[in-house]
Amino acid sequence: MTSTSNGGLSRRGFLGLGISAGMITLTACGSDSDKPSGGNEPAELVMTVWGGENDKATYQKRIDLLVAKYPELKVKLQLIPSDGYAQKVQTMIAGGKGPDIMQVAENVNVYSSKNQLLPLDDLAKKANLDLTQRFGSIGKIYSYQDKVYAIPDRSGAMIVYYNKKLFEAKGIKAPTADWTWDDALSAFKELTVPGKQWGYTGAGWWAQWWSFVYQNGGKIIDDAGKPAVATDEVIEALQWAGDLVTKHGVVPTQKQYADMGADVGGDAAFASGKAAVNTTGFWAINGLSKATIEWDIAPLWRGKQQAVTAFGSGLSISRTTKNPDAAFKAIEFLTSPPAQQQIIATGEDVPAAIEVQKSDAFLKPAWMTKPVNMKVFGESSEFIYRAPFIPAWNEMQKAFDDGLADFWLGKTDARSALTAIQAKLESVVKPA
Repeated sequence: MTSTSNGGLSRRGFLGLGISAGMITLTACGSDSDKPSGGNEPAELVMTVWGGENDKATYQKRIDLLVAKYPELKVKLQLIPSDGYAQKVQTMIAGGKGPDIMQVAENVNVYSSKNQLLPLDDLAKKANLDLTQRFGSIGKIYSYQDKVYAIPDRSGAMIVYYNKKLFEAKGIKAPTADWTWDDALSAFKELTVPGKQWGYTGAGWWAQWWSFVYQNGGKIIDDAGKPAVATDEVIEALQWAGDLVTKHGVVPTQKQYADMGADVGGDAAFASGKAAVNTTGFWAINGLSKATIEWDIAPLWRGKQQAVTAFGSGLSISRTTKNPDAAFKAIEFLTSPPAQQQIIATGEDVPAAIEVQKSDAFLKPAWMTKPVNMKVFGESSEFIYRAPFIPAWNEMQKAFDDGLADFWLGKTDARSALTAIQAKLESVVKPA
């Protein structure tokens, strides 16, 4: 998916990057039994995911491990184009033939609020799966009305990518989690050469500026489930992000991004050496492996407190499954360390399991061609805030995209923009 508010920033993580030409079906065969069994395990399970070729191969490797351990299970993997994923799985569920296991992301509660997913708390308890122990602070991130609807599968915090040579040339030490907003701005100013080089690629994507909101003590949705974007904490955080472009000139404007080339966004500007710092997810590492710049990664800086957005997805069970116990048995294994190691082995993503994030398999993957401080992901996992994955997620994002368009151009201030957005959100976001 692409967000144009940051000059075309691309991301994988929550919604996946790379769209297949159509649905591809893969089968990992166990026993010959493909008939429902009322919750007993001899069954054929259907699992839907989105993504590209590497995603397809990686999920298949994990399913192969699952079937090797539990040969009584069959799993049919369906890779669906990400653009049509939600519509496809909802049609399947409505027709009574939903997938047993389905990949979900920040829109998880679009499904759960419509009773399309099974709550997983009892199944997790029955399996003795401690979500906090396995996944840390994100263990219950896919919850709705105090019930868990997905088990974390892939999850890496947003991190800081920085150009080592540009930092060294200015005598600036590498970014750390202890950097403050002032420290970041000071570095960006020193690293900016007007019209030629910028200190930072910007924070126009929700995942970026929301991190600043939570660092500042604000919330997008309050604890009562009501929109809270017109508060001083949120306004101050957004204005700080906007001022980087319009007041301080340390981030390219939309026109300057366009002048670099129609397809140039934050990731590309950093990779070409035109920006010294970029904040994005794990997926940028693959692209940078061929870049000529010298780079490394660091945790995101802090505000009044530390907070950072996580990118990832979870595995859910649709309400139409005839085999919830077998489906959860598969999910429990797929999110366990042995299966999760395949996620990093192929360079697909960050595994959600904390044990794997801290393992040598993750810290020194075989495909890594340059020294990269992969410990940053494990360190950052301690700072992840719980984003509001509300049923009206899509409507909320549209309100932000529409309502902040003029703000990012410097045509209005954060208070005016967020006051209008608050009114819009109050009409579409209903407390749980």
